[in-house]
Amino acid sequence: MSIETEIDGCINKCGKGYREWYVGVAADPDQRLFEGHNVSQEGGAWIYRDAGSESMAKIIEAVFHKKGCKGGSGGADSPHYVYAYRMTRTTRGI
Repeated sequence: MSIETEIDGCINKCGKGYREWYVGVAADPDQRLFEGHNVSQEGGAWIYRDAGSESMAKIIEAVFHKKGCKGGSGGADSPHYVYAYRMTRTTRGI
């Protein structure tokens, strides 16, 4: 199963549609999701996958931005993970 298919599956399962989701890239997805974006590790809707390279991670990120997901142009050095989370009142889009 491709990373894009897995993220699409998570978005469809958890609901709200692409516009309610944030997709980004990170070298340390745990830190980025749970500290940087303040996503609830236990109760939040989130997913991350290792894309294998920075270039592949950014390609997948761009696909979801075109679908309507929010996201920035940031990312740490060598961000080879793609992550997504459903935005809530307590999350932070950085």
